[in-house]
Amino acid sequence: MKTNLHTFYSTLQNNIISNAFVGQNILSFKEITSTNDLMKQLMANSTPLPEGTVIMAEQQTAGKGQQQNGWHSEAGKNLTFSLLLLPGFLMLANSFDLLTAISLGVIKPLQKILGKDTCIKWPNDIYYGQKKLGGILIENVLAGKNIKHSIIGIGININQENFPGHLPNPVSVKQILQKECSLKEVLLQICAGIEFYYLKLKAGKSEEIKQEYLDNLYGFRKTLQFKANNEVFEGEIFAVNHFGFLGVKKQKETVFYDLKQIKFIFS
Repeated sequence: MKTNLHTFYSTLQNNIISNAFVGQNILSFKEITSTNDLMKQLMANSTPLPEGTVIMAEQQTAGKGQQQNGWHSEAGKNLTFSLLLLPGFLMLANSFDLLTAISLGVIKPLQKILGKDTCIKWPNDIYYGQKKLGGILIENVLAGKNIKHSIIGIGININQENFPGHLPNPVSVKQILQKECSLKEVLLQICAGIEFYYLKLKAGKSEEIKQEYLDNLYGFRKTLQFKANNEVFEGEIFAVNHFGFLGVKKQKETVFYDLKQIKFIFS
C-alpha cells in the first residue's frame, strides 16, 4: 500500500462529515492491494469509520471477485472501490436481501447511462447484454445472528478498452458509448443509487426490492442454456429463493442451484 496509516488517519479525520452517508466520505488511493482488505483492516482498528465510507483505488494489486477470483483492472481506467454499511437490522439468514438492494443500486444509475441492456446476471455480476461490465463482492461480519457490518467491493469497467485474453466476455462503458466517462461522476451516481435501495431495504420493503431484482435479472423467464452436473440443457429462470439459489424450470420441474452448481452457456 503506497501510503501509511498515520497519513491515512489524518485524511480520514479531515474528511469525516457528521451524519455522513453513502459516498460523503470518500478516501482515494493511487495503489493498494485490495480496497476490501484495507476496509477490513481499518474496521479492526480502534478508529471507527462512518457508515457509507468509500475507499477507492486507481489500482488494486490483489483485487478479488466472486469465489476468490481475481479482478483485473487497468490502472486509473475503472471504478474499483469498497463501501461500508452497518445493516444491524438484518439477520445473516436475510443477507441475500442486502445483495439484491446493492445490485439494484449499482445497475439503476448505469441503466440511465447505458440503457436497459444493463442488467444483473445472477447472483451479483453486472452485465450489458451478454458481456460482463462489473461485479459485486459482499463480505459480512456478524454480531450474534445479525450482520454487524458489510464491506461491499464493487468493480465496474469504465474507460478500459483492452482486456486480458483469458477473460471471456468483458465490456466497458467506453466501449459501449464510444466516449470516456468521468469516474467520479459515475461513482457518485452509484453511491446515490445504493443509498436509495439500502434505505428502502431498511424500511422493510425487501419483497418489493426482490421483485425489482428479478425484473432486472438477465434471462428472467426466458429460455437459456445452462450446464449443471456435466449436462448442458435448456431452462427458464423462474425464481431466486430466500437464500439466493437460482430456480430454473426445465421439463416442468423447477430445480434450485447454488452458485457453484450451475453455469450459464452464452451463444
